[in-house]
Amino acid sequence: MSGRMGEEERGPRDTLLRRYRELVDDALPAAAREGRWTLRLNHCFGRVLLDDAVGGRWYDHLDRRAGAAYRQLDDARLAGAVALGERLLVEGDPLLRELDARSLAWRGKAPKRSAT
Repeated sequence: MSGRMGEEERGPRDTLLRRYRELVDDALPAAAREGRWTLRLNHCFGRVLLDDAVGGRWYDHLDRRAGAAYRQLDDARLAGAVALGERLLVEGDPLLRELDARSLAWRGKAPKRSAT
């Protein structure tokens, strides 16, 4: 028997952490390319999800030096970030534009223009 835990033995937090990475690194960028969304890069999806989870610039609430920011979220905020990522897969670019505009406003920046 292997020393690794089986999929069914992992806790809910591990499942959320794994799904967050899947969303940010794979599912959302793929949907963005297919749907020609405003944002397409994984770090941009991470930014909007993290900012929404903490209600401001993520780096004002989480420690940049303490490892991956998403791992620092408490369980409720992590679950919210994952749920929002899933919602983005359904609602697409209109929701993404709203989240991105809010994230940029927290940084004192203007919203992005539409991609042509």
